[in-house]
Amino acid sequence: MKALVIGNQPFKLAITKLLSLLTPKAFVGKHSPLQLETIADPALPAEDWVVADTQVCGLCGSDYKQVFMNGRLDNPMTAMISWPQVLGHEVVGVVSQVGTAVKQRKVGERVLLNPWLSCETRGLEPCEFCQQGKLAQCLNFGKGNIERGIHHGNSATATGGFAQRVPAHESQWFPIPDDISNEEAVLADPFSVSFHAILKAPPKENSTVLVYGCGTLGLLAIAILRKMHPTVKILAVARYDHQAELAEQFGAHKVFKHKPTKAIVMGIAHETNSELNTPWMGLPMLNGGVDVVYDTVSSAETMEVDLRVTKSLGSVVIIGVEPSKRFEWTPLYFKEISIIGSNGFGIEEYEGKRQHAMEWYFEFIQQKQLDVTPIITHQYAMHNYQSAFMTCYDQGKNSAVKVLFNHF
Repeated sequence: MKALVIGNQPFKLAITKLLSLLTPKAFVGKHSPLQLETIADPALPAEDWVVADTQVCGLCGSDYKQVFMNGRLDNPMTAMISWPQVLGHEVVGVVSQVGTAVKQRKVGERVLLNPWLSCETRGLEPCEFCQQGKLAQCLNFGKGNIERGIHHGNSATATGGFAQRVPAHESQWFPIPDDISNEEAVLADPFSVSFHAILKAPPKENSTVLVYGCGTLGLLAIAILRKMHPTVKILAVARYDHQAELAEQFGAHKVFKHKPTKAIVMGIAHETNSELNTPWMGLPMLNGGVDVVYDTVSSAETMEVDLRVTKSLGSVVIIGVEPSKRFEWTPLYFKEISIIGSNGFGIEEYEGKRQHAMEWYFEFIQQKQLDVTPIITHQYAMHNYQSAFMTCYDQGKNSAVKVLFNHF
């Protein structure tokens, strides 16, 4: 089958990094670790696995950050992956092969991938977190009958959706209702990430929140907050004008430009009627501020702003993934702010009911409570992957948010 394969060969990594100083096209050039190749069709690691033919696959920020080498070698997550990889974990497909022990899925079904490679996927008894439905916290990502990896795309065995076919355990495939389109369904994964994050620190009625970053996760967070918490005042920070327009369309009351950061602090002070505490140097700290920040960027710069604009005893939810750097974090202890990490999704409880986050997404769509498809801005055939990744590289120039592969 055709697949986009990425390796970890030191020479290719080094030469690509050097050439990228001349042009970002080097990240997807002929020397890049990422290449379109013909590889063997997926093998079933166990007879309760299923293969689906890929119909649509989203390009996640984690995918293109890896391709663009935006990370650190000391990131402990490097201990939880295996090579070579076929990236892509936002997958809609049609079942084309089932193992002899498969009971839930059948050939011809249109399905959505839950990408987490947790205990059941690996043929293991559920660990303490899997028993609770917290699949992204599984203790066995390096064990069982497949290679190391936390989700499809970063395991050598569980190849991802940048390919013509995708193998997965039958429990990972959710049947897609007939009245939900492929374009709607493919957004279930990023929706679930933002949904999980909001449930980690749900805002109180009539409170004020900040969504930092208006890419895919930030825009979805705004839409979810508007649906679930209609009395909440939503502030947002957007890097690009097209993101700001979508943020307002989805329900943000006020959108700030991402630069200068002092203007963000001053603007939030105005919107929350908060006093300013101005230090000898650097950004002011608010005496007051927002109740919750949902930070979908999570860089040192955004986290420093988070802590300065969050009110005492408030919460900052970290959703994004950026390389770590130093920042001034005195407000963390002074205001007794809670910093909450949010990773992935699983079985989620909302309004007294527990079901998988992707099932919540389907329910919201079918009840006509949510339509987030306006974030889909570009679609490409997989063989045109270089253009797809370059669209992601310069989102401002291309007015891009969610980019998809739709032909394999």
